[in-house]
Amino acid sequence: MKEVKHVFLDLDRTLWDFEKNSQAALEQLYSDLSLKDILPSFEQFLKEYKEINARYWELYGLGKVSKENLRIGRFLDTLASFQVYSAEIAEKLASGYVSISPYQTNLFPGTKEALNELKSMNLNLSIITNGFKEVQFIKLNNSGLMHFFDEILCSEDIGINKPNVEIFHAALERNKVKKEQSIMVGDDFKADIIGATRAGIRSVLFDYHKQFEERQEIERITLLTELPSKIVGL
Repeated sequence: MKEVKHVFLDLDRTLWDFEKNSQAALEQLYSDLSLKDILPSFEQFLKEYKEINARYWELYGLGKVSKENLRIGRFLDTLASFQVYSAEIAEKLASGYVSISPYQTNLFPGTKEALNELKSMNLNLSIITNGFKEVQFIKLNNSGLMHFFDEILCSEDIGINKPNVEIFHAALERNKVKKEQSIMVGDDFKADIIGATRAGIRSVLFDYHKQFEERQEIERITLLTELPSKIVGL
């Protein structure tokens, strides 16, 4: 086995705590837009939105909906589930969300400690993300993470989303590293783990909420601080 030289990481739900940051943004919008006057509760709104948003991201990953469809469609459908049909409110939610959420700074426990240790091991680090380019850079800068990474590869840059193997091939090429010398770390079993594996890259599943069953053939961590020793042991 070749020595590991490069670690590719997902951003949302792997380093940047998407759920906490998203909820904070939605709570602000719920208040600012007085949605309590037309919706039963924030908790019901959030639950419905999360389910619809997840479906849209899955379709986006498969190339079945566009960025714009995702941006506003998730809010149109969420409102419609409460019999609220307002393109104006959906647009305010869509534009407000992408203006507010990237500036939230909640990270998973041990994020910076783990990244510092990986850098001290002389490993090169890069991001591979399906997230929208204009907001991913804001997240990285605002959270104090940008300086850790040599390359930020957003799927929009090449028009291909994870789990398509071509995005991983592009990442290898950009970083001038061989697949045998690389590792992919991410929370999404399909996009990150299966995608990287098909590209010939060893992968580590970040399962902070312990949602996946342990399997002997899958490298898995529940805390980011476990990552450095996991890499050494690979």
